[in-house]
Amino acid sequence: MCGIAGILLKYPNPAASVHLKKMTTILAHRGPDGEETWSSQDNTVHLGHRRLSILDLSERGSQPMAYAGRYQIVHNGEVYNYSEIRDFLQAKGYQFSSRTDTEVMVAAYDFWKERCLQQFEGMFAFAIWDEKEKQLFAARDRFGEKPFYYYEDEENFVFASEMKALWKIGIDKTIDRKMLLNYLSMGHVQNCIDKEQTFYESIYSLPPAHYLTMNTVGVPSRIKRYWNINRENKIDISLPDASERFLFLLNNSVKYRLRSDVPLGTSLSGGIDSSAIAYTVKQFQQTSQDNGYSSSFRGEPLKTFSATFPGFERNEADYISQLSGELGITNYSTQPSMEELIRDFEKVCYHQEEPFQSSGIYAQFRVYALAREHNIKVLLDGQGADEILAGYPKYIHWYLQEVLSRHRIGSASDERKAFVRNGIPFLWDIKNIFAAFLPSHAAIQLEKKEYLRTIRQPDIDPDFIRSLRGREWEGIHKPIVTKLNDILYFNTMEMGLEELLRFADRNSMAHGREVRLPFLNHQLVEFIFSLPAQLKMHQGWTKFLLRHSMNHKLPDAITWRKEKVGFETPQKEWMKAPALQEYIQESRRKLVNAHILQRKVLDRQIVPSAAHDEQNSDWRYLCAAQFI
Repeated sequence: MCGIAGILLKYPNPAASVHLKKMTTILAHRGPDGEETWSSQDNTVHLGHRRLSILDLSERGSQPMAYAGRYQIVHNGEVYNYSEIRDFLQAKGYQFSSRTDTEVMVAAYDFWKERCLQQFEGMFAFAIWDEKEKQLFAARDRFGEKPFYYYEDEENFVFASEMKALWKIGIDKTIDRKMLLNYLSMGHVQNCIDKEQTFYESIYSLPPAHYLTMNTVGVPSRIKRYWNINRENKIDISLPDASERFLFLLNNSVKYRLRSDVPLGTSLSGGIDSSAIAYTVKQFQQTSQDNGYSSSFRGEPLKTFSATFPGFERNEADYISQLSGELGITNYSTQPSMEELIRDFEKVCYHQEEPFQSSGIYAQFRVYALAREHNIKVLLDGQGADEILAGYPKYIHWYLQEVLSRHRIGSASDERKAFVRNGIPFLWDIKNIFAAFLPSHAAIQLEKKEYLRTIRQPDIDPDFIRSLRGREWEGIHKPIVTKLNDILYFNTMEMGLEELLRFADRNSMAHGREVRLPFLNHQLVEFIFSLPAQLKMHQGWTKFLLRHSMNHKLPDAITWRKEKVGFETPQKEWMKAPALQEYIQESRRKLVNAHILQRKVLDRQIVPSAAHDEQNSDWRYLCAAQFI
């Protein structure tokens, strides 16, 4: 886990090495354990790396790493199955001087070329320079756990793990005003149609599950997808067999993610996702001897890290305490406050680089800071489960629509009643019934609703909206949903998950911590997408397969929890405090002076909102103001 940077030039520039040094220096938080650079003999290729030592802590693990007298690689992330790939390549005659996954990756590229990506199980963003072919090959992991930003023009191609490294050497920081409008009106900074687009006009993101090749600076880079989920693949399987296969794949995924030469722990929210990960890690801890697992497995209790909010109605402390007691793990908790949020807000925004949806991001920021305090360098986390296993209540109406569209009226009615009995909030009315049989029409109507929501924001300056004429529909898209898998695919691969992964990457790397996500093993994800909808939602339960699989393993109070929380802060209460209201009003004023908001907003009372409230405009004003 590290920070990477690179500069490719059409013509040699004496200042390039100085610029590269600036880039690696500003990425120091991502890699506090070392810094190295490399330049080609003709001074047109420059690669830099900041190291966070996880595997092979010796100097042999330093990057940029040379291989076979031909390649140079810089790599951010982990390829968890590197040991198995290394064994295969050794049998083919390849030799290795380190115990790193990075060296295995570049050897795999030499053997398979771009097809090496099919072999990798992990999270990664890397770039390989092939001196013989004079070609750059760069790639990003399947789900977008690790970032890769770039800028290119006729004479330069520049890339880095974070945008601040690009800004540091003078690359333009102009905000994309349409992305700003979308954030202010809808709360997200993503364009699912153009996944290279970022919050800034001149900077692009390599999409997840894509690779990039470049032979000559000045010729546009070639970007190609290398993996996708087949959401049409279906298998006929019973619940017991599905549960057995699911647990096998999850256990295998966790096992791979325990490979580390530094202490390892887990995040723990009190929900079933992180609890399932903690339980699985604990099982390996009890049975493992030394099978390449983390040194934290050698006789010490598993350490977990949480954010709790005493007095808050959605405080997770009781669930965390119950699980910790039953599993015999050591939990450390941080209690973020409104005052601390104000104190740290600019720092969080600095690391995030783009606006974020709620103060829940701050809770996560503090959890990783806590892990650093206790010298835990690697954390496993439950992120991704909600998207692949249908964990959000918003998925319920999509599930019911699928059941209804198959003319199973009685089943749809029974399922709807079961969700009602469980007290899980969801929308269901005549519009959903029509949507079940007219999915294309429903998608068009939802797109129109989102479009009107952006151009009719009462607080937004009309001149600001008019300045975006011709771009009104940019970034607005709703999928045609005929089955539950369609919306799960949309949130996993097109819009939703990648943004959450960005939050986690920036928050963890701000403190030099590595986060590993077992639910995002691609074989596990492919299996889940092949299952029928009723194994994901059933009998009034979201994430049914996970709950069934964890039954009698976790406390019932966690396995069969009805409410969905997850890093939820008492944001509504915080926003009632005079100090935060003053901060919000100051932010409003800044947006007014920038001709983004209308002046009348200064006279409107601030509306406190919960962290996951869609009507979260005052929070968005607070956040957006930090980036203009």
